[in-house]
Amino acid sequence: MADLTNAQIAAAFEELADLYELDGAVQYRVIAYRNAARTVRDSSVSVAQLAREGRVTELPNIGNTLEDKLLALEQTGDIPSAQKLRAKIPVGLVSVMHLPGFGARRARRLYDELGVDSLDALRAAAEAGRIRGLRGFGPKAEENLKRALSEQGDDGPAPRILLSRALPVADQVVGALRGHPAADRVEVAGSLRRLTDAVKDIDIIATASDPAALAGSLGELPIVEAVQNTGEAGARVSTHQGMKIDLKVVEPDQFGNVLQHFTGSKAHNVALREAAVRRGLHVSEYGILDDATGETLRCATEEEVYAALGLEWIPPELREGRGELEAGARGELPQLIELGDLRGDLHCHTTTSDGRHTAEEMALAARERGREYLAITDHSASHGFGDNVTADELWARIEEIRALNERLQGIELLIGTESNILPDGSPDYPDDLLAELDWVIASVHTSFAMGRKEMTDRMVAAIEHPHVDAIGHPTGRKIETRPPYELDMERVIEAAARTGTMIEINSSPDRRDLNDIHAREAARAGVRIIIDSDAHSIRELELPRYGIATARRAWLTAADVANTRPWAEFAPLRKRTARS
Repeated sequence: MADLTNAQIAAAFEELADLYELDGAVQYRVIAYRNAARTVRDSSVSVAQLAREGRVTELPNIGNTLEDKLLALEQTGDIPSAQKLRAKIPVGLVSVMHLPGFGARRARRLYDELGVDSLDALRAAAEAGRIRGLRGFGPKAEENLKRALSEQGDDGPAPRILLSRALPVADQVVGALRGHPAADRVEVAGSLRRLTDAVKDIDIIATASDPAALAGSLGELPIVEAVQNTGEAGARVSTHQGMKIDLKVVEPDQFGNVLQHFTGSKAHNVALREAAVRRGLHVSEYGILDDATGETLRCATEEEVYAALGLEWIPPELREGRGELEAGARGELPQLIELGDLRGDLHCHTTTSDGRHTAEEMALAARERGREYLAITDHSASHGFGDNVTADELWARIEEIRALNERLQGIELLIGTESNILPDGSPDYPDDLLAELDWVIASVHTSFAMGRKEMTDRMVAAIEHPHVDAIGHPTGRKIETRPPYELDMERVIEAAARTGTMIEINSSPDRRDLNDIHAREAARAGVRIIIDSDAHSIRELELPRYGIATARRAWLTAADVANTRPWAEFAPLRKRTARS
């Protein structure tokens, strides 16, 4: 039997987690299997091989029990506990639980009360009007469900890979290739270079003194699971994490042409070609053909490509066909924000709610990363998940954090909250408590399934609240897994600009919310943008690199982002300061 791939092992653990959750198992068991699936999926070496060597428990989240199940999976092709659960629970119910806004509890209710055991059965129940009669659903939920089902293909396109998963792999591969004796230039291309939310695969462009040797070395890397092809022109491989890597080895004098072409985007390249044709030029990966002379210009750098077309070099993040060519022709491309521009972080969690480190540990770690101020914003009472902070607990926390702030040097520590926005738009703490805090960021964490007008009214009411300084992850999207709320962003942006309420680009790599389109619109409207980590641990204080990526794709400069300012300049921008 061929080795099980990491993707196959991870899928088996994910299925087991789903089945346990549908069966009503204790939450820690479900979480254990999900964590194990993530560990396996992110492993850069063969987990099956580690299991055979008796070393698999060296991986985080893999203990002896999971090792036994993994060995059973490799030896028999299945896990006995999964077989038992499949005998109790229809496998089709797993697809139901993964619909947007569902989950195991709602899927199980539909099965228990209506006999819904698959997407087809759910579709039939919705069309027959049987869903709306269930408590907690109603006609609107039924309509939203019909819409979700209509968008659900039989298989659908292959899921894209979050940038946060792809970047470390690309960095590792590019680093290894650059270290090869035959390597000259090695650069990542494609959507990964443009720092999109998620990518399909990893494209790498290189030049080399011995192309075949460099291409062959790619397949020898420990991270590689399988080699599809290799030769002097490059190689195509897949990793243990299921990512495809395409290496192209080109001539040095056309490296710039190829890198530009394969960085994309399609919209940018089409616009570039159309603009070039009007000047009697034809642009391709092979060079720039001049109709008048019949000569083809091959460029060793991208700067030469853009200069030959009368343009400034355009940062990859802007290459989306959104006016960058016109700006480049006028010499008006923005000086994009960089990670080093950030001075503060206005959204993080500690052990008081669902974080993994104390306020002092988070503050010291933030200071080490160059932050001058940090807001402690643990989850509020009605957050709905994990350990939340009651009003009485938050009152007590105010003096605790302020005393800690007095003791710490080199960083301003703020006592704040991430308040849940209730369905009527109000925060879930009383106004007198909110007024005593240094900072309030408000986010939607419950009641997602509202109509467009109702959700927009809810968000606007929160924005207009006098104690809400900022709105966190405004659209609620989870990249590749959950669509945004029904929301009129034009109204939200207008309200934020009118009231002086800041809007967050949340840096969690599966959120990056606001997205780049809305962030650019908000900045143009005069809204102050903040970029936050939403860190639940010290390690996650590194996440703003993804918020910065979104901001760069949104054309934002350091001046467009409020928390690039030192504390003395940022503090007066808060609503509470503006009122005083």
